[in-house]
Amino acid sequence: MGNLLIFMAIAFDHHLQAPMYFFLINLSVLDLGSISVIVPKSMTNSLMNIRSISYSGCVARVLFLLFLVGVDFSILTVMVYNRYVTICQPLHYETIMNSRACVQMVAGAWISGILYSGLHTGNTFALTFCGGNMVDQFFCEISQLLKLTCSVSYLSETGVLAFSVCLVLDCFVFIILLYVQIFKSVLKIPCEQGQHKALSTCLPHLTVVSLFVFTGAFAYLKPTSSSPSTLGLVVAIIYSVLPPIMNAIIYSMRNKEIKAALRRLTGYK
Repeated sequence: MGNLLIFMAIAFDHHLQAPMYFFLINLSVLDLGSISVIVPKSMTNSLMNIRSISYSGCVARVLFLLFLVGVDFSILTVMVYNRYVTICQPLHYETIMNSRACVQMVAGAWISGILYSGLHTGNTFALTFCGGNMVDQFFCEISQLLKLTCSVSYLSETGVLAFSVCLVLDCFVFIILLYVQIFKSVLKIPCEQGQHKALSTCLPHLTVVSLFVFTGAFAYLKPTSSSPSTLGLVVAIIYSVLPPIMNAIIYSMRNKEIKAALRRLTGYK
């Protein structure tokens, strides 16, 4: 609901035309999609007391989840760069973050997500599965699917997973470096209220990105175990379900412009 409200507020309010809101409307669509891929099916299975999913359903879930989560993280990285330019290079903002550059960055994120998810999913389900049909997770997680394969070529998919985690960690280091520059600039602001305003969204955003990166890396790099783990379940919930919820809270409840747009949209005074 939070992501849907953000989408409606930005789409129907002509006051929200800044690049940040262009990135934010993409993020809300991605978060809405990623949480919809996992949660409805899991809730249905829980309420109806069933624990089954078709092979094609599992393939579709892996494909869409990889695509949406991959593009989501790319957009989060772009949003940090946008914030860096806003705070650290305000005089060059209009030149650097022009409409063409914003569209190219978002288009690059979506196209790379399509290519990544297609290749990753195809590589995973090209393997031979003969180790049973029980997945120790509430959704089709690749690390759990690899336990079921008896194909020697599974090592190639393991290598792809390791490369993916390293790529995400590289992006995370880039984000940290940008935030270091942002915090340096914020501390130079003479007004304490200005410092608080700048940090009020930076710190929650950095927290969500850190949770996403470290729990995802733990889920895919930890040693495989034959027995189901409660810790594995908690970690999967954190990196797959928590970020879409937190992003909606950070960018709606803590954003005056979004709240004002929602009031105009609903006619509430």
